[in-house]
Amino acid sequence: MTNRSTTDGSTTERSTYAADPGRRPARALLTALLGCVLPLLSVLLLAVAPPASAASLTEVTDFGSNPSGLRMHLYVPAGAGERPAVLVAVHYCTGSGPAFYSGTEFASLADRYGFIVIYPSATRSGNCFDVSSPQALRRDGGSDPVGIRSMVGYVQQHYGSDPGRVFVAGASSGAMMTNVLLGNYPDVFKAGAAFMGVPHSCFATTDGSGWNSACANGTVDRTPQQWGGLVRAAYPGYSGARPRMQLWHGTEDATLRYPNLNEEIDQWTDVLGVSRTPASTDSPQSGWTRTRYGSSGAQAPVEAISVQGVGHSLPASGMAARAIAFFGLDSSTPTDPGPGTDPTPANCRVAYTTSAWNTGLTATITLTNTGTTPLTGWSLAFTLPTGQTITSGWGATYSPAGGAVTATGLAYNATLAPGAAVQIGFQANHTGNTGKPSAFTVGGTACGTG
Repeated sequence: MTNRSTTDGSTTERSTYAADPGRRPARALLTALLGCVLPLLSVLLLAVAPPASAASLTEVTDFGSNPSGLRMHLYVPAGAGERPAVLVAVHYCTGSGPAFYSGTEFASLADRYGFIVIYPSATRSGNCFDVSSPQALRRDGGSDPVGIRSMVGYVQQHYGSDPGRVFVAGASSGAMMTNVLLGNYPDVFKAGAAFMGVPHSCFATTDGSGWNSACANGTVDRTPQQWGGLVRAAYPGYSGARPRMQLWHGTEDATLRYPNLNEEIDQWTDVLGVSRTPASTDSPQSGWTRTRYGSSGAQAPVEAISVQGVGHSLPASGMAARAIAFFGLDSSTPTDPGPGTDPTPANCRVAYTTSAWNTGLTATITLTNTGTTPLTGWSLAFTLPTGQTITSGWGATYSPAGGAVTATGLAYNATLAPGAAVQIGFQANHTGNTGKPSAFTVGGTACGTG
């Protein structure tokens, strides 16, 4: 893939973020579109056939709190089953939800694997998302992140989607928003994929402007702990599981420069509590260097892909599929076999025991890999009986504390070899119901019990 970015790219995209269009001419906005985005879309539109499905993109209005007036488009594939996963696909500056739908592969992948795609559209000048205001950089502070969170809630309410399988992927401005959403709403999003982004809060400004030149040029250099602290400050007091992150960047990016990739790695390895030293390094495709942190598996806590010689022109053909695999969505949605059948679990078994007293209980969970391949980056989903609330846990992170809970393995036990087992557990309060969850899933696949 050739480098489509130019030196002008940095200047022209700056104008698309500007809060004052009078200060930065509209002609610069068009130059950014023609110079950075249209070459990318022309390649993708040639490479990606329209989704072969009876489904179509539809606009949803009145989806909930929407302080910045975002628009919402929704793609529900014909093959979406019960409790489908949800992907939020966030566009670049000058773009829109429908343009991102047409110009990327996420909809065709949704047809294949049965997940729902939300396409938000920014409505600010230049169609860039707000990733710089104080309101946008804290949970429920206002602006664009609140509207996007409302879109996810709408889909969960109207389509019965799985709250344990919500993901976000974005390009450029959308990649910045991916970083922001994972920091603001770690209890909502399971993982993200940021194509050409910057760390959470890197674009922060206090003067009303939407552009931060120092960050865009890759000159903002903080320690991992400082970057991690900015994420933690977005949701003070949160102690639950944190979403995994996949990061992509071209080495010749002249708009959001390449050093931002290392700053993102610093941030998310600190947030997820894993070593900044790669667990593995490889080249899955010519010109790509992939590093994984915290685990060498396909769903490591942090994965970074550096694309040699490429500018501000991601994702290219085939990259969206890599993101879907990182999310664990590259398998068909499980279907209900109907009454009277006993489906054979694919690769896991759960033993669950409790010891209860007046208002509390202790639960011990043993997860066994009954498959023939490793369970990498596993997450165990289950629903606690009404009235039970987790107060502390071990062997995994638990989020949220009640209702539909996801237990995510830690760095030391995130990979289970075939036949291996891991024991985790938690303490919880209860209001009289000391029962057990009725079902358990790993990656959306039902586990056996007993």
